Amino acid sequence: MKNVLITGATSGIGLKIAEVLERNNKVFLSGRRKLDKKNYFSCDLSDSLSCIDLVTKAREYFNSEIDILINCAGQYIYKPIEKMTKEEIDYLLNLNFKSAYILSSLVVDGMKKNNWGRIINIGSISGMVGEANATLYSATKAALGGLTKSLALEAAQNNITINQINPGWVKTPLVDNSLTEEEKKEVIDVTPQGRFIEPIEIAKLCEYLISDSAKGLTGQNINLCAGLSIGC
Repeated sequence: MKNVLITGATSGIGLKIAEVLERNNKVFLSGRRKLDKKNYFSCDLSDSLSCIDLVTKAREYFNSEIDILINCAGQYIYKPIEKMTKEEIDYLLNLNFKSAYILSSLVVDGMKKNNWGRIINIGSISGMVGEANATLYSATKAALGGLTKSLALEAAQNNITINQINPGWVKTPLVDNSLTEEEKKEVIDVTPQGRFIEPIEIAKLCEYLISDSAKGLTGQNINLCAGLSIGC
């Protein structure tokens, strides 16, 4: 049984990852919602100090180091680049990229001491192929991909793997409620497999990536996107 810290775990992808991994692991969760759970810490990870507080709380809960970190917290803003405000720019950079960088830096030392660890970053296909009117979101997810590859090299000799999953359109309540039926049809039309990714697919891939069966897989950006990254 491993100690797993999952950010952005109160809904959608993060929630499904938590549900799958807690079957065989000890899990500590974080999100922005207020929940009364012993294994949960409510915080805004766009604030660097909250990242430090989160790791402290998780270690107290486990009474040990963190074995597995899954950086799932993130935000999407769809807006032309000239319309982005300074506040939005700072927020997305801090939440989507800086928080993952800081959290990784805080947990990797313990992983090196234990000579075992796993970090999984949840990126986006937008960071791999680009997305008009989501330039900053795409840029933060692309930066996350760079972090994944570079940190994988740093940690490779310590039995630590770092990988990134880049989902395409995922069937979550947020997407369900934010897209019209016509927009959903457009998404399906441009996706080679003609469907949305289910959150369980991402959760099961996480389950594989933290297993010893995947110990040779590190520094990889895995596009779980129903073919969206290869064209339509």
